[in-house]
Amino acid sequence: MYDTARRVALVKQQVRENTRRRQRRGIYGLSAACMLLCAALTQAAGTVVGPGQTAAWGAFGAMLLREDAGGYVLVGVVCFAAAVVITALCFQLRKRENQKKDGADKPNRHEQDEKSQ
Repeated sequence: MYDTARRVALVKQQVRENTRRRQRRGIYGLSAACMLLCAALTQAAGTVVGPGQTAAWGAFGAMLLREDAGGYVLVGVVCFAAAVVITALCFQLRKRENQKKDGADKPNRHEQDEKSQ
């Protein structure tokens, strides 16, 4: 039989391993979601963007002024919006994990600073 200190150390080690596994699964899930989003946007760009001149001479910004460039702009805006949503979700997940780790009843550091002022 193990003594209490050894059992506590084993439990803490198991908790760390479980946390690492959960974080790794989250990273793999987010990576798969990003790859899926990239593939979907690539397919959408192929259907939205019409055939035409692919190279612009002179100022490259003028390419967006062409009539069939709306697809490029649409894909860019959708990519930006998706990145904003993924970033916000990551912030929420980190905030939730920090609250679980520190205790749900304790306010986070930012809220403590606001209350003290």
